[in-house]
Amino acid sequence: MSEPILWIIVPCYNEEDVLPITAPLFLQKLNGLISAGKISPESRVLFVNDGSRDRTWEIISELARGDEHFLGIAQSRNRGHQNALLAGLMEAKGRCDITISIDCDGQDDLNAMDAMVEEYRKGCDVVYGVRSSRRSDSWFKRTTAQSFYRMMNKMGVEMVYDHADYRLVSAKVLRHFADFQEVNIFLRGMFPLVGFKSGSVYYERHERLAGKSHYPLGKMISFAVEGITSLSVKPLTMIVVLGLITCLLGFVGIIWAIVEVLLGNTITGWASTICIILFLGGVQLLSIGVIGEYIGKIYLETKRRPRYIISERTWETEDREQ
Repeated sequence: MSEPILWIIVPCYNEEDVLPITAPLFLQKLNGLISAGKISPESRVLFVNDGSRDRTWEIISELARGDEHFLGIAQSRNRGHQNALLAGLMEAKGRCDITISIDCDGQDDLNAMDAMVEEYRKGCDVVYGVRSSRRSDSWFKRTTAQSFYRMMNKMGVEMVYDHADYRLVSAKVLRHFADFQEVNIFLRGMFPLVGFKSGSVYYERHERLAGKSHYPLGKMISFAVEGITSLSVKPLTMIVVLGLITCLLGFVGIIWAIVEVLLGNTITGWASTICIILFLGGVQLLSIGVIGEYIGKIYLETKRRPRYIISERTWETEDREQ
């Protein structure tokens, strides 16, 4: 088996603080794999600028001019981490044999790439980077993350526990993955749907090397909702069950009310009436909200808008300058 061409895909959003630190580490790892004969010298590191408002794109362009192993593409505007990652994967699929996606913050252990490439050479087309522990997380983040994975599992979403977006994917899988045309994407739940032989590599996740996290609590909740509603219809089933239970309770209440009237025990009950109205109103509004979330996704899907638009490529810039 000849050495595969590897492209490391690195989504970047406002990473001017950490990019000068992690870029040399990516290059060092790439050269190390090349020197060990595990990957081809034609392998590259592809940075995807997700509409950053700082100097991220300027830094990527400087890196590309300084070393041929660095490449960069820029989205026309900020579209979010998942779309940026998808843009990089689709850009790479016809130019390499395998890709490894990794965040720019330096938290993921680069040495896990060696094991990922080994798993690929053993026949795996998808290799998931899985955290061996969450000791570096705060109690709140660890608890919410674990709850998220359990909830996704109960919703019927096929996901690898404690895996984010650090993974190796072969070009063969990416060519089939390109047939997935939905606008609302949740990659860590979509790749298992493609199939093919997969494996896992375990690693320790470290603290962010520089800069601030781009995933505060609000974004984490939004990300979880996106994952559930993109890959599962169980919330709609839960609404049906909730409606059925409410109807049964209402039927029991009707029988009780009729019995009380026949026994002459009825009195004017403001509190009970208000409680019933508030309960039913809450159930209805919650149900409408969940249904509205799905209708909104259907609305976006029917428009068939592009999931990303690449405005610049570093190699095209070099061609114009020449």
